Amino acid sequence: KSLHPSPFPRSDVTFVVGQEQQKVFAHRCVLACRCQAFRGMLSEGLVGSEDHPGSIPPQGPFILGNVQPEVFLAVIEFLYTNSVTLNSHIALEVLTSSVEYGLQDLCKLCVKFIKDTLSVEQVCEALQAAVTYGQADLQQHCLAFIEGCTAAVVRTQGFHELSDVVLAWVLRSDRLAVDELDLVQAVREWAHVSSAVLERPVPEVAALPVRELRLPLLAPSELATLESHNQRDLLIPVESIAAAWRAHALRKGSGVPSRLCRPRRGTRPRDHHRHLDPHAK
Repeated sequence: KSLHPSPFPRSDVTFVVGQEQQKVFAHRCVLACRCQAFRGMLSEGLVGSEDHPGSIPPQGPFILGNVQPEVFLAVIEFLYTNSVTLNSHIALEVLTSSVEYGLQDLCKLCVKFIKDTLSVEQVCEALQAAVTYGQADLQQHCLAFIEGCTAAVVRTQGFHELSDVVLAWVLRSDRLAVDELDLVQAVREWAHVSSAVLERPVPEVAALPVRELRLPLLAPSELATLESHNQRDLLIPVESIAAAWRAHALRKGSGVPSRLCRPRRGTRPRDHHRHLDPHAK
């Protein structure tokens, strides 16, 4: 499984990669020429060796304990060939490495592969990575994918692992293909997972996404049930529920931001929706 010296004669640097401690052999001149990060690592003899802070010979071994061997081998492959062999299991981690090592061309190859192979199970993880690494094109591509199959996406583990900022951004879309009642339930499940992981109260972790829920779209009976459920976890601020009730009582969306009265692509029609439309006569 390792890159043995025989395919690369006179290799002069060794890396010990991952928990498997897999040895990877390479050439200093290639790595230094192709990547500034490696140039710094090899010249200093210290950077990148997290487990052995002492003096390291120029040939290594350099310990990279937090990188999967398959991911590191993909980076090495790119440095030698200017191409890369990817699969859905490592593409996002190779993208991470490409950013860490400042390899823009590798980053582009990863983004293209991720876009071409996007799936319901992985789209949220890809979106989170796109936001983290400032990949605007991939971010928009992921959102369009989510908009096309929202009901399936909100049931994935990746959805429950989204950050509050990214989830709030998704919820601003008018094109989500899911009804608002289902979206409220999905956000509630996300909030309980986030609360457990972050060890913070549900209302606190959910503050940003909840602002994007369009409660005035719910029928009175749905809103009453929601209010009852809300007493258990206080997911939604009381004033937000009150504003939705006010929209029903006044038969218009006054006092509520207009975006919260706008049906999404997947919103099931309710009789009162016509009263929420500011252009309705």
